[in-house]
Amino acid sequence: MWFWFPAIALAGLVALMMLVALLRTRSNKPDKISDVQVYRDQLRAVEKDVERGTVTPEDAERIRIEVSRRLLAADKMQQKMKAMGNAPPAATFVAAGVVALLLVGGTIGLYYRLGAPGYEDEPLAKRIAAANEARASRASQAEVEAKLPPAQPMQQIDAKYQDLMQKLRQAVANNPDELRGQQLLARNEANIGNFNSAYTAQKRVIELKGTKATAGDYAEYANLLILAAQGYVSPEAEAALGKALKLDPKNGTALYFTGLMFAQTGRYDIAFNIWRDLLDNSPPDAPWINPIRNQIPGLAQMAGVRYTLPPEPGKAPGRGLNGPSAADVAAAQNMSDEERQNMIRSMVSRLSERLNSEGGTPAEWARLIGAYGVLGEKDLAAKAWAKARQEFDGKAEELAAIRDAANRAGVTE
Repeated sequence: MWFWFPAIALAGLVALMMLVALLRTRSNKPDKISDVQVYRDQLRAVEKDVERGTVTPEDAERIRIEVSRRLLAADKMQQKMKAMGNAPPAATFVAAGVVALLLVGGTIGLYYRLGAPGYEDEPLAKRIAAANEARASRASQAEVEAKLPPAQPMQQIDAKYQDLMQKLRQAVANNPDELRGQQLLARNEANIGNFNSAYTAQKRVIELKGTKATAGDYAEYANLLILAAQGYVSPEAEAALGKALKLDPKNGTALYFTGLMFAQTGRYDIAFNIWRDLLDNSPPDAPWINPIRNQIPGLAQMAGVRYTLPPEPGKAPGRGLNGPSAADVAAAQNMSDEERQNMIRSMVSRLSERLNSEGGTPAEWARLIGAYGVLGEKDLAAKAWAKARQEFDGKAEELAAIRDAANRAGVTE
């Protein structure tokens, strides 16, 4: 309610000032020294200067022309002001009344349309409490998934790869306690967009590892939950993120999604601080850099913080293909089959370029070969397998992990 008093008073003050300005024109009283009088005095002074010999006739003529020009302009303006001052008194007061009505009435009407009449001031503590309540009462993973439309396949899957996936699923079902099988299942289900099955397998990976489960294991589990919920950070995903950060407080994936969770529940201040620190302390090719850069300006505005996005450093090659981000998945839902296929091919192409120019880890080579298998690019998968064998020649353990991917792609000898 206290909002109305200063708002109406301010609008009334502005209206009063405009009314005074309108009425002042009616007085039509010349200034103590008008411009016209000044220029006339200057013309007389020029004549006296010529008589005294202080100004040459040529200079005097030039001065007369310039002063005369200014005199005519000043006289024209004075006549215009006199005409305005001769407006009928009734018209002046009507104009003043219209201005006041527009300012005061318009202010009230605009507030009723765009504001929240009768809404109490909400202190910071109350807003924080509301955000905490929203976070505590938000929907579970299962509730959100139940409301989502059926997931669309992210790309056409090669028939041979489909057959291999069925065999992998059957093998894992027959031996659910085999860690390696669950890891392969989680990775490959994610590669083809079956995120629900992927996070189920990843959860089993964590159970089998027990106390040996790493921050990366928990962060990947949270990532798969969020992908399955199309970008929503559920309480289950939040719990996994908390465990990841307890094991490694600097885990970038966990920090990014934790910031996203706070943004989704109204704690823009906490989200902004997390993302700003992550942006400042991460390598420029980290997978969360682009999502943060795209969202943090708006987040800063919501948090009430003045923030200037730092200049983008020189673009570095992408560090691997960890699967699409939550933002990628959300965007992919609205893509055509061809657009989704192009998105996947672009990601694979970037990974291939980096591995062939800089080299990479066995997991990255395995991921590249597996991606080519999913896309049905058997020739490219075979070339990647050959290149990987050259890079890890004599390293049996490293080659074993890559060979699994090559087997699934059908390019081993």
